[in-house]
Amino acid sequence: MTDNVTNFLASGIEIKGTIRFQNDMHIDGKIEGEIISDKGKVTIGETAQIKGDITAGDVRIYGNVEGKVTSDRCELKQQARVVGDMKTRSLAMEEGAHLLGRTEIG
Repeated sequence: MTDNVTNFLASGIEIKGTIRFQNDMHIDGKIEGEIISDKGKVTIGETAQIKGDITAGDVRIYGNVEGKVTSDRCELKQQARVVGDMKTRSLAMEEGAHLLGRTEIG
């Protein structure tokens, strides 16, 4: 068994509730609820629509997030749209990304 297995939620999938995972997760679907991983990496794809808080070790956002993001490292890609507060040790933000909310880095 490998430690870097990626779980994938494809476009067209809609989930209401809490998602917990240990490894990596790539989300292209619609989630209404919390996304939680102690140390895993979560990638919010371009077609993803998230309404809820995200807590993970590494968060990479290409799509839309409405909620609080808590992570060790967060990366906002050019087409990312985040509405909510962010608390992270390290933030990388590409030109064109949108962030509306309070940000705590460090």
